[in-house]
Amino acid sequence: MARILGIDYGRKRCGIAVTDPLQIVAGGLGTVPTHTLLDWIKAYVAREPVERIVVGQPTQLNGAPSESMRYISPFLKQLSRALPMVEVVLYDERFTSTIAHRAMIDGGMKKSDRRDKSRVDTIAAAIILNDYLNSTKNQL
Repeated sequence: MARILGIDYGRKRCGIAVTDPLQIVAGGLGTVPTHTLLDWIKAYVAREPVERIVVGQPTQLNGAPSESMRYISPFLKQLSRALPMVEVVLYDERFTSTIAHRAMIDGGMKKSDRRDKSRVDTIAAAIILNDYLNSTKNQL
């Protein structure tokens, strides 16, 4: 089986997560500067089989797309053109940064470490991808 890649897209940097080859659980890989994200993904896909890319979809509380979609939409078009063989899926990312902060606190992480936004982005990407995995298992 191929892996699933998860992305918490941000204007400055993007959190990256990936599943194990059996697509059971996701773990954070780190962050990538947004301007290098497409090249990073192409290089990753060249060395690891990737079946799908799940991108966090910023959504308002009422379900409408948030303002951030105007930054994500052009990237999604570039990604689909660059890797037409890889399915790209949007998945609701509401509250993932808040959940990531809570997970850091619950995990006993020091306050100084919790201020590191790249850690939050990495954890948020893992949360998005794990939530996506759970939602697909519930549909089966």
